[in-house]
Amino acid sequence: MGDLCAVVLAAGEGQRLRPLTELLPKALCPVGNVPLLDLALARVAGFGLAGPADVAVNASYLGEQVVAHTGDRAQLSVEPDHPLGTSGGLGNLREWVGGRGVLVSNADAYLADGDPGALLDGWDGETVRLLGQPVRDTSQPGLFSGHRFAGFSLLPWRRVRDLTAAPAELVRTVWRPAEAAGELEVIPFEGTFIDTGTPRDYLAANLHAAGGGNLVAGAVTGRCVRSVVGAGAVVAGDVTDSVVWPGAEVAAGERLDHVIRAGGQLTVAGR
Repeated sequence: MGDLCAVVLAAGEGQRLRPLTELLPKALCPVGNVPLLDLALARVAGFGLAGPADVAVNASYLGEQVVAHTGDRAQLSVEPDHPLGTSGGLGNLREWVGGRGVLVSNADAYLADGDPGALLDGWDGETVRLLGQPVRDTSQPGLFSGHRFAGFSLLPWRRVRDLTAAPAELVRTVWRPAEAAGELEVIPFEGTFIDTGTPRDYLAANLHAAGGGNLVAGAVTGRCVRSVVGAGAVVAGDVTDSVVWPGAEVAAGERLDHVIRAGGQLTVAGR
């Protein structure tokens, strides 16, 4: 697909997910035992875009982890001093984009039970498109035609070519200007969308991925109910509606409910 490329935004600090993001950058936090970045790359591959010629990943906060994890699967764009924002990160990749349209994916967006492929259907290469989740309360701020942004945008080259690497957000430099010009299309996404930016939403995404059961890659000798247990984790206690990160431990006698357990004894409430 030579006239289209993809950029997965993975540079953010994930401040609302602290202290979890003191251990891992948000893009590498696992959902359903799969790092969010890998889920994003798989979604982009569903559009026929894969490899460093057609897919780029940006990195900044704990960027060395993102770089090492991405490897040669994508073009890497490192923002060494601080994240440049969604617009600045894309502007930093302008030469690599090189005249193509850009499918932009937020690494921290969790999507399931639906096909975002409609984003490309019938696209004329000129309008700006957003994937949007319909909301009932249209008085909420930040909506686009009664939808909240659901992690994907599609941008024509003419809207990308003048972007710079100055810190800025696409909502200000591209989306709202296109909306004001009558050149913004919102493509409804009827599936499940969760912005994993808070511990509560991050836990909700994991529990959705578990599908009402358990996803267990580690060792469980205790009790596990509707939870996700990562590779190398050891659960000797009771966990309910919780996430145990890879390598983490739940000792015998411990009872975890609606929490994320990470590292040694880091426990973050998910409600």
